[in-house]
Amino acid sequence: MNPTPANDTGPLRRMCWIFPDRESTRMTATWQHFFWELYAEAAAELGMSWTRHAPEAVTVDATVRGRPRVYVDEELVTPQDTLFITALYSLPYQSMDVFNQYALYAVLEQAGFYLPFPPQVSLLGNDKLATLLYLEDSPVRPIPSVRIGTGRDISKHQYEVALGGMTYPAIVKPSGWCGGGGINLARGPEDVRGLASLAQGGDTTLVVQPYLGDGTVDYRVYVVDGEPYAVMKRTPEPGSPVANASRGGSMEFPPVPPELAAATAYFAERLPIPFFCVDFLFDGERYWFSELEPDGVIAPDFDDPHRTLQRDVTRARFTAYRDGHAKWLADGARPADPFAAAGRPYTSALATTPGTDPR
Repeated sequence: MNPTPANDTGPLRRMCWIFPDRESTRMTATWQHFFWELYAEAAAELGMSWTRHAPEAVTVDATVRGRPRVYVDEELVTPQDTLFITALYSLPYQSMDVFNQYALYAVLEQAGFYLPFPPQVSLLGNDKLATLLYLEDSPVRPIPSVRIGTGRDISKHQYEVALGGMTYPAIVKPSGWCGGGGINLARGPEDVRGLASLAQGGDTTLVVQPYLGDGTVDYRVYVVDGEPYAVMKRTPEPGSPVANASRGGSMEFPPVPPELAAATAYFAERLPIPFFCVDFLFDGERYWFSELEPDGVIAPDFDDPHRTLQRDVTRARFTAYRDGHAKWLADGARPADPFAAAGRPYTSALATTPGTDPR
């Protein structure tokens, strides 16, 4: 990894991260120290600002045909000097914001702004089964999954028609949350019924997957400009089926495993965007493709008081955004379908091959 020179700046001056402003006072303080302050510092080193805004902070004036004017907290911003980071967040306390987030992202894209990952990428990354279907021909095999919608008829157990081939114990988790939240171990169909009943209370869609075994390790590969830049290895604490730090898992930053480095070319082709993360699970014998994170957390190495690796990956990410913005301007600054650029249009990308069995 080669740190990017801080004095190499382009026309981009501002990165605005659109994020629902519903954090508690306690969690705001946690995330401020965990990465928000560092994001602002890394951007400043590159001659830019980084700011976080709720969706309602953005106002769009389209009264003059062909010349939309966009304001962020009453300040006029332009596609030449500003980009928007538009990850879709759908934790329970943000659920009322999901439509406003997604609609705003589409408006910003059509208003001519550069989005490092456009709305359709955010949508694919937010639903775990959409991710696995779009990337089903990954060289690292995707985890077999069943998606369950919950609602008023959940007691009819109609979803069980798709669980006949599921092995137990199984992992049951929300299809669109993050941070390891809501992940549970089901010992049999009756446990799935109970978890589905609880999920009904929040209209939470679930994903059911085979449990890969105790001690399953999670690898997050940070992909910058199509290359595997770094990896975070997360190991669960004894007795836990989840490796996320929020659930007690430990973190380290080893070299990128060769098999995962080799697979990166596939993901970069399917996702021609400046930065994203791919999560893999290792069961002791083989790797499994687990999730896509367009805005994956760049966690700190807590053994390093200077947080060198976290700063380096963040700087590389923001540099890739800046370079992508510059190329986008040079190419004419028009909204584009990144999937078409990859030769796989989004509208047909989710087609599956008849007769195939993902298990």
